[in-house]
Amino acid sequence: MSPESVLRDTFGYEQFRGEQAAVIDTVAGGGDAVVLMPTGGGKSLCYQIPALLRPGIGVVVSPLIALMADQVAALRQLGIRAAYLNSSLPPAEQAAVEAAMRDGDLDMIYVAPERLLQPRTLALLEECRLALFAIDEAHCVSQWGHDFRPEYLQLAVLAERFPGVPRVALTATADPPTQREIRERLGLEAARLFRHSFDRPNIRYRVAERGQARQQLQRFIADEHRGEAGIVYCLSRRKVEQTAEWLSAQGLTALPYHAGLPHEVREAHQQRFLREEGVIIVATVAFGMGIDKPDVRFVAHLDLPASLEGYYQETGRAGRDGLPADAWMLYGLSDVVQRRRMIEDSGAGEDRKRVERHKLDAMLAYCELSSCRRRHLLGYFGEDYPADCGNCDTCLSPPDTWDATEAARKALSAVFRTGQRFGAQYLVDHLRGKADERAERFGHTRLSTFGVGEDIPAAEWRVILRQLVARGFLTVDLDGYGGLRLGDGCRPLLRGETTLSLRRARAVERAPRRRAGSADAELDPADRPLWEALRDLRKRLADEQGVPPYVIFHDRTLRAMVEHKPRDEAAFLAVDGVGRKKLEAYGESFLSEIAGYAASSGETA
Repeated sequence: MSPESVLRDTFGYEQFRGEQAAVIDTVAGGGDAVVLMPTGGGKSLCYQIPALLRPGIGVVVSPLIALMADQVAALRQLGIRAAYLNSSLPPAEQAAVEAAMRDGDLDMIYVAPERLLQPRTLALLEECRLALFAIDEAHCVSQWGHDFRPEYLQLAVLAERFPGVPRVALTATADPPTQREIRERLGLEAARLFRHSFDRPNIRYRVAERGQARQQLQRFIADEHRGEAGIVYCLSRRKVEQTAEWLSAQGLTALPYHAGLPHEVREAHQQRFLREEGVIIVATVAFGMGIDKPDVRFVAHLDLPASLEGYYQETGRAGRDGLPADAWMLYGLSDVVQRRRMIEDSGAGEDRKRVERHKLDAMLAYCELSSCRRRHLLGYFGEDYPADCGNCDTCLSPPDTWDATEAARKALSAVFRTGQRFGAQYLVDHLRGKADERAERFGHTRLSTFGVGEDIPAAEWRVILRQLVARGFLTVDLDGYGGLRLGDGCRPLLRGETTLSLRRARAVERAPRRRAGSADAELDPADRPLWEALRDLRKRLADEQGVPPYVIFHDRTLRAMVEHKPRDEAAFLAVDGVGRKKLEAYGESFLSEIAGYAASSGETA
């Protein structure tokens, strides 16, 4: 049995992508590997196929207990003998799974790291013939990362206790320091490194200036993603619930998800998101890791993420099927104040705070770009992107830039002369010559900077101040009330020794040209009845088995059925995403539906 035959006969695909074949050859041959591949890039095949090729059971280490059942259900649809072992199983079922492991009746077992590291589980594995260990979401080993899991640090014990068993560590999010940590902490220094491009070309990256956030979000969904699945990330639980309630009042199906909700509520909302069409989850970062739903058409951030790693991980949950998707974010100066205060108030050690400040600075720099966002994002992960992408807001609608040297000097001078203790709104009013009781009381109306910027609109001044903070010319005083202070790098600018170019404010968010993102966007209108019929059939079959519809077939596969209209089993098997097991399970039903459409529309074979 060759990797190619397993890919074709079991998974229903004709060819490998990128480094998949090389990874599979390495691990199937008994070698260790570290795999860096974007979400939706096909990481799972890099351990699933070797587990099927090698004798014994493949052990998949995953932190995603809530999703293991669906992951296992998807493998069983393919005829793979898979199971999971976690606390959600009743004792009798756990015993049955353990017996199947000992007897060699399973191809793959999913287990959380906490469960794996229990002495009882390690002893169980010593009784089994092991094909490999796959350590998924390996970036969780990084103590400086956005998703650190302490138990991942102990997984190096696998190399000591099972020295002859190959190990493969996989992640979709790792900057160069995290990549080094993965190798060092998991004892994989000698493993072969496979670095696939982190690029997700189907995702369009967009950052909009925050105005009326809910209305902006509602317009974005209504104009570009009506009736489609999406994820909206908010920083606080309260904002999650308020946003979900507001979107629901606008006629959308929006469900909240955060760690403060009862477990059964979180579980119910997650299942609705996975199994229904067009559901929007509004969530904190407690939601999303390991979500395999392929047809998420957008990920929106209403608050600034803490790091580019977190942002990339979260946006990567959109468009896993390869069809167009959006990563859309709102951003304002208040984000900077809030995020910096969270770092300083965290109680973490100074080393940790220094790393988090650096990561936040990188996130701010990304938001204020006037150049290609994709090039900058990939560069952060150590990848050189050769040209502008043409699929981000700064490429599609380049921002206007201007020589802001003089305006910036006025702003910095105003900060200094007013005592370096006032927030952005007070400074904007001061620069525009708008006095209030405080300005009169402090004598600020008599300063040379009062009214010196009355020719610049308030919105433009807010953008200027925000960019000065992002570039380090100004800092936020977190000991007081979020006032702005001069940064260490402002002196050359104040002295006239350097110039500064900034982005201009946009009075109205200029949306990129509209493009269709849904799976049926380019179908012949005459074929839409068949498309809907196949989707209905898929949903019925999924409901009967209690699995998400995409576990039966992805949208991409249904679309190929509509385009090619297979009339016999050989043609059905040739459709991308149809393997032999799914041919046996569903071929007759789908072929009958297609034949009925052909007869009703007058098509001939």
